[in-house]
Amino acid sequence: MVSRVRVWLNRTYAENVFFMDQLRRNPCGRAVEIHATHGDADSPILAAADAAALEPEGLSPAAYVEYALDQCARHSIDVFVPVLHQATLVEHREEFAAVGTALLAPPAEAVHTFQDKVIAYEAVEKLGIPAPPWWRVRTAEELVTAVDALEADGHKACFKPASGAGGVGFRIITRTPFSLMHLNGFPSPYVPLDMVVEALEQADETVDWLVMPRLEQPEVSVDCLTGPDGRVRMAVGRTKNGRRRGFTLDPQWIEPSRLLAESFGLHYLTNIQFRMLGDEPVLMDVNTRPAGGLHQLSQCGINAPWAAVRLALGEEPGDVIPPFLGQDYTVVAGPRAVRPVSLPQQRAELDVAASAPESVVSTQTTQTAQVAPAPQSAQTTQAAQTSDSPLTV
Repeated sequence: MVSRVRVWLNRTYAENVFFMDQLRRNPCGRAVEIHATHGDADSPILAAADAAALEPEGLSPAAYVEYALDQCARHSIDVFVPVLHQATLVEHREEFAAVGTALLAPPAEAVHTFQDKVIAYEAVEKLGIPAPPWWRVRTAEELVTAVDALEADGHKACFKPASGAGGVGFRIITRTPFSLMHLNGFPSPYVPLDMVVEALEQADETVDWLVMPRLEQPEVSVDCLTGPDGRVRMAVGRTKNGRRRGFTLDPQWIEPSRLLAESFGLHYLTNIQFRMLGDEPVLMDVNTRPAGGLHQLSQCGINAPWAAVRLALGEEPGDVIPPFLGQDYTVVAGPRAVRPVSLPQQRAELDVAASAPESVVSTQTTQTAQVAPAPQSAQTTQAAQTSDSPLTV
């Protein structure tokens, strides 16, 4: 009898409830026991797991490694999918192997390379893969110089943190003075240059930004599955153009993704993103983790999470080639259950409870609620936190 596979996802994105669903619906019919930990008691990740727990707050990366090793040993975890503190955890791969746990993440060198976009862009350009023009900016003077240069070449300038993922901290520079136009409708990523300069000049802390041209759609995210032997088993692109989403196997996206995965040892599940600079596709970002939208490949007949777990277990899933490309689609929100919790356990209530009389606190009752995961655009923003920053999704 084949034993069940125990998989642990630490503090990760809400959309990975679908990652968990796919593991349970694996084509091998293998029993999977999913463990999940998170810092938010209302994360749908916890409700979707077979075994769930809140993570301790305030752990340093080194202390988190000890916590993770203990979790894996106590629960006999076979495969650990790290998101929070990924860069630190992968440095201890042999220690996890010693307790019987495989890390579903690239080697430390690859993770560190793509944590910093400047290091990443310099590295990929040596392979001949085009990246957008960029400036590393830490002062107001450097910002103005970069913006002037980009605008002189006919580009609209934008900036984002040099370290990080997704859209957190992304802004587009405009010369339009601040006015009611910026306050109408939904919040906009556009920020007036003079206000950014003033904020930099008055700030007590330094910034580390990457300034570059605003890239155009389509955006293509290539999901790759690469074995520890360096061979790519899967490379499928997901396209995004406004609301419309689709799939592609076009070599202009797939070939550079394969080259990146093989050259940098991007083992297991990674996501490589491109956008357009004029008529040329350029690299935008490389995520050394499963993408939040990975489950969308199920519309192409692929169960990528299970293929990755099999690789981590030392099994060979073979080449994962879509039998067909799914039709174009869009992403909408839907309800997802959260765990029943007593109100005093919720963080907001704890602050109130600390100052409330004991008789008031003891009258709270247990409730069950449902929440809807954020739409894809919101997930992209939330997912942009660094792998060594607390995740709140």
